[in-house]
Amino acid sequence: MSDRVGQQLGNYRLLKLIGHGSFAEIYLGEHQHLNTQAAIKVLNTHFTSEDNDRFYAEARTIARLTHPHIVRILDFDVSDGFPFLIMEYAPNGTLRQRHPKGTRVPLEVIVPYIKQVANALQYIHSQKLIHRDVKPESMLLDHNNEIVLSEFVTAIIAQSTRSAQARQLQEVAETVIYMAPEQLMGKPRPASDQYALAVVTYEWLSGNPPLTDRYSR
Repeated sequence: MSDRVGQQLGNYRLLKLIGHGSFAEIYLGEHQHLNTQAAIKVLNTHFTSEDNDRFYAEARTIARLTHPHIVRILDFDVSDGFPFLIMEYAPNGTLRQRHPKGTRVPLEVIVPYIKQVANALQYIHSQKLIHRDVKPESMLLDHNNEIVLSEFVTAIIAQSTRSAQARQLQEVAETVIYMAPEQLMGKPRPASDQYALAVVTYEWLSGNPPLTDRYSR
């Protein structure tokens, strides 16, 4: 993991690291002219010129998405071969942080969550896209504590390069419990997202996702 704090990407100066995985790092950034904040996601893979073309095509498609429960893409580019995306900043963390593993969530809290996520997924599917990574870590809370879905940005763009795909495989072990059988076979479809949301709902109700013992063997 590289430390980019203090660097500038686009019009944003990176203030601090707020999240990271094997596939990407996320920084809080501040616009140098407007003094507004955004989340800057830097993918940990070096792109070739051919990769750049695919990245721009995928990012343009995602940047056109407009929905109150989907994180907005404000800008994107490639710097020194490393792609990055500038997204709206959700300051209240993720639902995983709000409800840590093992926590049972009251039904009256769960129902609004499901409605918001399901609404976002319906919109994504109507645009002929699949999220591929529905889980509590992908559900951010905005200024109003409303859910905005994230992570499908990198899940879709990850199809662009072999190195990105290899890194994505490293994270499968962490998210396999939310993946539908067809997605595990490399054939995700819209129903795969619905399956994942059902698993998340089960986890909120019981405190643990289903089939945990099977995947931990």
